[in-house]
Amino acid sequence: MALEKTQINDKIEVINNGSYPVIQVRTATIITDDGVEISRNFHRHVLTPDADLSNEGSDVVALANTVFTAEAKAAYADYMAAQENNNG
Repeated sequence: MALEKTQINDKIEVINNGSYPVIQVRTATIITDDGVEISRNFHRHVLTPDADLSNEGSDVVALANTVFTAEAKAAYADYMAAQENNNG
């Protein structure tokens, strides 16, 4: 019996939230026994233009570097400042 655990980013989506994009990442954790899949679980997380990408896979970082432009980062910062003003 040889159990093996594999994690892959099996879905990466760019969503436009109006004035700035976010990236949704779905990670699959797959457990196999002698090459036969016995379990698959999913975890999702969302990245905003100000996200720390140091723990992300190279596929996610490459996409983030493409869509999180200076304009997207500025639009997100403006959005966050407006939210802070509305709540403060």
